[in-house]
Amino acid sequence: MSKGLLHHIEIYVSDLKKSAEFWGWLLEELGYRSYQKWEYGQSWKIENTYIVFVQTDEGFLDVPYHRKRVGLNHVAFHAESRQHIDEMTEKLNNRGVTILYQDQHPFAGGDDYYAVYFEDPDRIKVELVAP
Repeated sequence: MSKGLLHHIEIYVSDLKKSAEFWGWLLEELGYRSYQKWEYGQSWKIENTYIVFVQTDEGFLDVPYHRKRVGLNHVAFHAESRQHIDEMTEKLNNRGVTILYQDQHPFAGGDDYYAVYFEDPDRIKVELVAP
């Protein structure tokens, strides 16, 4: 056991099919593997940590997610290098993914912070940051 390390994250999504396609591609690019799948959810795992995506019940879809409300603001992942950020940015662009802060990319986090910020299908902000 690795005391204090993240065990899992569970994210409710508005369209499981769209989210599984987006997150599955991204997470597998980052070294995760498909872990669990059932009618209303799917997960991916890397080492002892996994991320779960669950279809939101119809009755809770009336108020969409917004990262500036109380709750999750964004999810950030380590990249291998600045070159990895550049490669992933190109792949994200080729997939039509919305890249955030394009006018400041790849230094939107500051002069010494090399990252790409983008959105998932529910507009959850995702970040890949170079070491």
